[in-house]
Amino acid sequence: MRWGDFRRSENVEDRTGEGPVGGGGFPMGGLHIGGGALVIIVIVGMLFGINPLDMLGLLEGGGGGTVQQQAAPGYGPQGRSSPAQATAKDFSRAVLGDTEDVWTAVFKQMGRQYVPPTLVLYTGATRSGCGVAREAVGPFYCPADRKLYLDTHFFDELRSRFGAPGEFAQAYVIAHEVGHHVQDLLGTMDKVQAEMQQSSQARANALSVRLELQADCYAGVWGFYAKKRNLIDTSDIQSGLNAAAAVGDDNIQRHAQGYVVPESFTHGSAAQRTHWFQTGLESGDPRDCNTFQSGSP
Repeated sequence: MRWGDFRRSENVEDRTGEGPVGGGGFPMGGLHIGGGALVIIVIVGMLFGINPLDMLGLLEGGGGGTVQQQAAPGYGPQGRSSPAQATAKDFSRAVLGDTEDVWTAVFKQMGRQYVPPTLVLYTGATRSGCGVAREAVGPFYCPADRKLYLDTHFFDELRSRFGAPGEFAQAYVIAHEVGHHVQDLLGTMDKVQAEMQQSSQARANALSVRLELQADCYAGVWGFYAKKRNLIDTSDIQSGLNAAAAVGDDNIQRHAQGYVVPESFTHGSAAQRTHWFQTGLESGDPRDCNTFQSGSP
């Protein structure tokens, strides 16, 4: 993956190693997020297998205490980054910058203006518009402040825990969360939230799956343009597809509990996730990412 050729984004906040984060004073639900958006935050955080109840606790920060950062010495503003951390930061800036260029062009074709999100890089824990997020939440998008949150140590977990190595697998993680931002800008997220609030649990889960699969497809749309410029090759694409499959609900449940409960899926099966990611990769047209149409996913 020739990510060295990508433009580096300026829309990045580096909070790595910034110290303890206060756990109080970050209201959830309607106070900060608006009706139903907390539900979206929970399911977005579950991209990498976080239980909804755990997600709530991780984001709320547990009352008025403090959340201690887990930064290693020499990281972030309090010290120099290690070579690996510095590379991960540069990589994240590069991928975000390229998603900005691609989606700016795509939105222009749609007669719209793309407003890029901010990527927050942190270690251990940090404040967000959706509460205090800990590393265990995994990468997520917060519609309350339109920011992506990423502890770059997750890239190591992606390889070791989920068996999805490769730079394009890491790029897929960022591009997927950018996909949620695209949904936010297009109003899809608000519509889905409203319907989920009026739905049964089974219906809400089904809507969640469709939302996540569309974000996968949008990630593929970005990948289409990277492929078109010969910045990724066949092995990179396979790496991304492996990552999409690795975080399928069936794979996560099978590894976590030994069996699969399809009706509890919130992100889609491995087959569904790879299908929609590949759809975006092959098409490059967000109109082909309508996972909400009859007969999908």
